[in-house]
Amino acid sequence: MLRVGLTGGLGSGKSTVAAMLREHGAEVIESDELGRTLMEPGQSAFSQIVRVFGDAVVMPDGRLDRARLAELAFKGGRVKELNAIVHPAVIEAQRQWMDQVFAGDPAAVAVVVSALIFEVERDARAGGQPLSVFTDLRKRIDRVILVTAPDDAKIARYVARIARASINRDVAEADARSRLAHQIPDSEKAPRADYLLENTGDIAALRAQVAELWPRLKQESNLNLKARSLK
Repeated sequence: MLRVGLTGGLGSGKSTVAAMLREHGAEVIESDELGRTLMEPGQSAFSQIVRVFGDAVVMPDGRLDRARLAELAFKGGRVKELNAIVHPAVIEAQRQWMDQVFAGDPAAVAVVVSALIFEVERDARAGGQPLSVFTDLRKRIDRVILVTAPDDAKIARYVARIARASINRDVAEADARSRLAHQIPDSEKAPRADYLLENTGDIAALRAQVAELWPRLKQESNLNLKARSLK
């Protein structure tokens, strides 16, 4: 078994790398999808968000107004408050998912895709919160893959992904820069990562990097399984 964290700033290409790893046989889960699920009415994070941010973030149909919540969090300087609610719930859901994966295949490579692997602990420390759920990354993730890209490329990809007729490109770019400002720069993450993948926009080159990395991950998974069987 091998627990892998796949991270990188917004627009870095994490989802593209995740799809490539899935093609090689990895089990993959997206933290953003987990977060969205946990923020639905009746789920663990919903009531806490409403309590902290107020009824203004609830739409008439009873679901969260995610655009309004994002505005309060990122433009209103309250992103750490939001993360303090969502991150613990997502981390616990990740743990449960990994347990299920390894129960079915003890030699699996389980990949958690998250933009904020390193930011979680930073924000907990800054907020003076208990660190038990955040600390010691290696207790919940064996290896970290960091996907890097120039900030200008990240912003351009983000804008291309979300800009629609109803969303001005300048607004989308400002949103991207605001989100990047809350993320740790690649230069600070790189020394803490085990593997680096550079996404210049050349898909063939990125695919080649993933293909070279996959046998290493699979080998580590097999070694971990062998070590556990000898205990």
